[in-house]
Amino acid sequence: IKVESLSKCYQIYNNPNDRLKQIFFKGRKQFYREFWAVKDVSFEIKKGETVGIVGRNGSGKSTLLQIICGTLNPTSGNIEVNGRVSALLELGSGFSPEFSGRENVYLNASLLGLSKSEIDERYDDILAFSEIGEFIEQPVKTYSSGMLMRLAFSVAINVDPDILVVDEALSVGDELFQRKCFARIEQIKKAGTTILFVSHSASVISEICDRAILMNKGSKVAEGLTRPVLAQYQKILYSKDYLINVREESPINMSSDPPIDQYSDFYVADFTSLSMVDLDSYGAVVDKDSLNIRTLGGKKVNHLKHGENYIYSYKVHFKETLFNVRFGMVLKTTTGFMLGGTFSSSLKDSIVCIQKGSVLTVNFTFENILNAGIYYINAGVFSSIDGSEALIHRIVDGMVFKVINEPEAISTEIIDFKISPKVTYDV
Repeated sequence: IKVESLSKCYQIYNNPNDRLKQIFFKGRKQFYREFWAVKDVSFEIKKGETVGIVGRNGSGKSTLLQIICGTLNPTSGNIEVNGRVSALLELGSGFSPEFSGRENVYLNASLLGLSKSEIDERYDDILAFSEIGEFIEQPVKTYSSGMLMRLAFSVAINVDPDILVVDEALSVGDELFQRKCFARIEQIKKAGTTILFVSHSASVISEICDRAILMNKGSKVAEGLTRPVLAQYQKILYSKDYLINVREESPINMSSDPPIDQYSDFYVADFTSLSMVDLDSYGAVVDKDSLNIRTLGGKKVNHLKHGENYIYSYKVHFKETLFNVRFGMVLKTTTGFMLGGTFSSSLKDSIVCIQKGSVLTVNFTFENILNAGIYYINAGVFSSIDGSEALIHRIVDGMVFKVINEPEAISTEIIDFKISPKVTYDV
């Protein structure tokens, strides 16, 4: 994507009569004021890059994306886009509300350049990923915003795009589907797809983007490595004028979680399609149905309390005799950012030999230092293959859990570092 001196100007009329006058005067007199949504913006995105665009509301991000996708014409400047573009812009764009979900799949995919036979080949994958089920035959005007996003995203990622453009569309989905979407974004990113991602979430941009572009009042004010650009974004975001607006907003209710005792059901996120290694390729398999988190008293839970100790556990079935075996686990956020993990032992203390037919249970005891949020856990088996350690089998996002909110907590962000604050009077 190559953008050179791109600008988009809108004519703003105070009333309809002024618009009519402008037609009759044929430009000899101006009855409107100009609003430059995008002004003199230039940048280049290379094949395979993932670039985030950040900025406050009204900074020109969405207008810029619409020009790149071809749904808006620029007032001036040049733009060059090479490759098939698949876009998630305004929720439901490209969908007809009266058509069924099935009809909209064919409509939307055809707009993205697929033939009917190509859509036929992808239809089952689109339906399966969206998790719409029988509602696929209902008009999309009956869909919730989350269902509409699921279907739109499923179409967008299954047309094999060269360029994927996402404009805040994932924010309406539930945490489980968001994680599924971000996992798929990681897959197509590794496959070499160029991704242009707009989000108000600095953490999301930081985790998935190689570079970032900062927009403010229609102009590009910064471009470069993600973290320095986000630092500039924070300065703009929390300027004096912005803080005044924030103080006028109603406070957010952060104490909506019911008591921990009300959580008793246990579930496992079904993300087996994201497993990185074929189940039949090597000599051991993690039993995805065995993944669980328990209290020290043995109760299975999926809602954890901050500061409590828990045991994460899974079983491994050995189909072949393996040597120098150890096991692993990794914790991740909804966007896929790896928070940390561990092996069951150091490399020199790995299990020397495990015989074919053995079944082992792996337990990881941990103190929950995570703050409120949704998190995911991997499970993996490692063994010596041809003299070096190799990943034998892994379950990606095999389990999801929630850390419940505590209204009196003072720790912020993801991890509680046990900081001890102290405030004293100097006078």
